[in-house]
Amino acid sequence: MINLKRFQFFNEKYIEDYVYQQNELIKNSFEIFVKSPDYDTHIKEIEKLLESINITFQNHPELEELIKVFQQFIDGFGKAKSGYSAAGAIGKGIGKGNKLDNIPVGLEVYEPYLKNNDNVKWIKWQLEGKHYLDMAEQCPYCSGSIKETKETILKVSEEYDAKAVEQLTKMLEVFKELMPYFTNETAVKMEEITKNVSGITNTQKNYLLEIKAQADSFMQQLYGLKKMGFHSLKNAEKIADELKKYKIDLSYYSHLNSELSNEKVELINKTLDEVLEKAGKLQGEIAQQKKLIKKTIEMYSSEINEFLYYAGYKYQVAIEEENTTDYHLVLKHIEGTDNVQTVNEHLSYGERNAFALVLFMYSVLKENPDLVVLDDPISSFDGNKKFAIINMLFMGKHSLKNRTVLLLTHEFNTVIDAIYNMPYNFNPTPTAAFLTTKQGILQEKEITKADIKSFGEIAHANISSDMDSLNKLVYLRRLLEIENASGLAWQLLSNIFHKREKPEYHFSNGTPNRLMTPEEIQDATNEIKTNYISDFDYDTEYQKTQDITVLKELYQNSGSNYEKLQIYRIMFNENSSNSVIKKFVNEAFHIENDYLFQLNPCEYDTVPQYIIDECDKDILEICPQG
Repeated sequence: MINLKRFQFFNEKYIEDYVYQQNELIKNSFEIFVKSPDYDTHIKEIEKLLESINITFQNHPELEELIKVFQQFIDGFGKAKSGYSAAGAIGKGIGKGNKLDNIPVGLEVYEPYLKNNDNVKWIKWQLEGKHYLDMAEQCPYCSGSIKETKETILKVSEEYDAKAVEQLTKMLEVFKELMPYFTNETAVKMEEITKNVSGITNTQKNYLLEIKAQADSFMQQLYGLKKMGFHSLKNAEKIADELKKYKIDLSYYSHLNSELSNEKVELINKTLDEVLEKAGKLQGEIAQQKKLIKKTIEMYSSEINEFLYYAGYKYQVAIEEENTTDYHLVLKHIEGTDNVQTVNEHLSYGERNAFALVLFMYSVLKENPDLVVLDDPISSFDGNKKFAIINMLFMGKHSLKNRTVLLLTHEFNTVIDAIYNMPYNFNPTPTAAFLTTKQGILQEKEITKADIKSFGEIAHANISSDMDSLNKLVYLRRLLEIENASGLAWQLLSNIFHKREKPEYHFSNGTPNRLMTPEEIQDATNEIKTNYISDFDYDTEYQKTQDITVLKELYQNSGSNYEKLQIYRIMFNENSSNSVIKKFVNEAFHIENDYLFQLNPCEYDTVPQYIIDECDKDILEICPQG
């Protein structure tokens, strides 16, 4: 018993969920097309050469915290082009003065609340309860008189805004954390600015912007060092020169040149010196990784573009780098350079499905499931695309060969190709089965190469069998139709199936129909008796078509759904009002004529059971006695 645990399905849902995304042809392009085991190996080697940097950040979490605080400080300036926004946290918090350290006259009584850690919640509570003061001259909380203090209570809402207090509290905490990194002179001035009474001046704003610029530069160097890896170094001509750019010289940071800053910078620069000793090896690993990525991208792009060319697409793909750390598979028209953004609108239904199937294959190669299920993937494709897809899926260097694949299809040519025409082009050699359902039970019957025959072979075999002669005529008429549709034998048999007592000769060029002559009838009879059915007699077969009981018995005794359907058609003489049966008969007739090779309908129920169920209902109505 094969142990199957991981499955991957190709169906409409897969196309909806994974293919033709807004900025890439398939989700996780990088994972599928670039991130190979070799890629991971090189990344690990590069990380190993840079591990001293990671160790430094792990052993000194304050460096990570410093990056975070620097970012909060910079964010506090808001998003104005000038670098300082009155709507930013700093502008809202201290732009008009620090009213937590400088409580307005008359509100000193609220100092315990304003300087408490929950001051923002208190201000919100105070402001939300203000409208209760209009109900009565008493406190809505303790019911004491507020006649003398109401004006003071209302002044809180005039001086304080919960959002501004929240921003001020937040920024004061940020300033407090940054103070040890400031020089003494800068720390004194920052204390002065943060505790101002009436608002900061333009000179003070410019001073803050100076500090912001230095903090941003310092933070970028720290952050760049922490994130250092293949993607940040891959475009450097000389790795050693690139590494030196991350060394910090505090002489350029007049506001941050404190004792604590020097201590952290010394630690960082020492770590970089350790990495610089391995710069040569690092350069080599990065070069190998770049070469591998280039080779991988060229290989997959070439494979997919070759498929698109032979399948008749006017498009090609490219795997493009995005944001230096990611790669996306994109589609381009062969006559243009821009990416196709709305792929669904540019490709036909068949093109979308065919291309999606190829993309799915690459996803399978990456995920490596135990079983791949392809749910009717190629029924709607024309010959060129069909062959290109089969070749891509099962015969290419990177394909589904040597994998367990279950392909479900209504398209018999796929079975013909896999089992009859070129089974040895597949690896492993494929097997096929015909699936039917009867009364809710799924039945499976193997299809071997010997079972795939021309209709001529099938017809001759069934005509030579011991089935009823009327059933034999079903196959003979089809055979003659293929070989010589206007011959006398075919004309005679058509009259039987149209239940004509006197055979007619029908012309295909518009000439009026006429009765067949006795000579024509005799010649046709002789041809049938000599070459096919020795005891053929027109009148005998015609009488069967007139006897509903005989026809019903033939219908019920037939072991083939195909024969049942033909007998049903004789019974109703193509006058059935059943639209389900009519639609199937018309479609099935055209489809079966398209196939050079077929399955014997006596052995395989090529007519679905639901069609026979419909036939059963109609026959029961005209023969209710059973």
